[in-house]
Amino acid sequence: MDILPALLTGLALGSIYGLIALGFHITASVCGAVNFAQGSSAMLGAVLLWMMTEAGWPVPIAVGVTILACGIYGLVVERAAIRPFLGRKSDAWLMATVALGLVCDNGMMLVFGAEPRSLVSPLAQTSLRVGGMDLGIYPLHLLIPVVMLALAAGIDLFRRRTLHGTAMLAVAQNRDAAAIMGIPVGRVIAAAFALSSALAGIAGMLVAPLTHVESGMGVVLGLKAFAVAILGGLGSAWGIVAAALLFGLVEALVTLGVGSGYTQIVTFMLVIIVLAVRPDGLLGRAKVRKV
Repeated sequence: MDILPALLTGLALGSIYGLIALGFHITASVCGAVNFAQGSSAMLGAVLLWMMTEAGWPVPIAVGVTILACGIYGLVVERAAIRPFLGRKSDAWLMATVALGLVCDNGMMLVFGAEPRSLVSPLAQTSLRVGGMDLGIYPLHLLIPVVMLALAAGIDLFRRRTLHGTAMLAVAQNRDAAAIMGIPVGRVIAAAFALSSALAGIAGMLVAPLTHVESGMGVVLGLKAFAVAILGGLGSAWGIVAAALLFGLVEALVTLGVGSGYTQIVTFMLVIIVLAVRPDGLLGRAKVRKV
């Protein structure tokens, strides 16, 4: 029965990476830039939820305020580290988002401290049982993939069926033409970063009860999420979902089979091999370049 908990844990962790990676997809699709402070957004979600619940806030209110705060952080990232450089057609946003993420991580370390903390959740306290047998699986392991798939489907419907989603698609296809048609391009890009950061915050809140809450937790989460985004194809939301689940399963199987010391080696070697065969990711498409 050891394999079942390992696989479900892998699917849950892969879904966490997928939620963060969907944020990379959203911003890259809309303006061609990615937010390398995404990991910090996930950390912010976990830390803020811990602080609010420790202060006695009702969980639903704490969750809502945390998502809002992460969305506002995404707006700050867009305004301070993206907009000044996109306007000048500079790629310096890459380093600017990394720097802003480090500022956030270190700022939270001063406020929260460097010691890991535990976030207690009823969804990660009592494992499921079948016929009196302890499966070693928490309800949260099952909930996380459902949340990722539901949010991915919701984003897909939002972009295809709503006016604001259509505006995002228009900006993604041609910013200049969208501006001529009266679409507020700057606001659409800012909204994309807010949504991206909110998704990462949700991921941080979901993973916190399964791990420890600490100010540096976003670094590894962000790195693995970006690997998942590249593996699935930055332009394909469903490719990212598939890559996230695959990445999580491989992590779990490697950890179960040969130990956690080999997990990072094997998973990132997998990324290199897949990209060598499919440079645009599992479901990504090569861009047509005019010459």
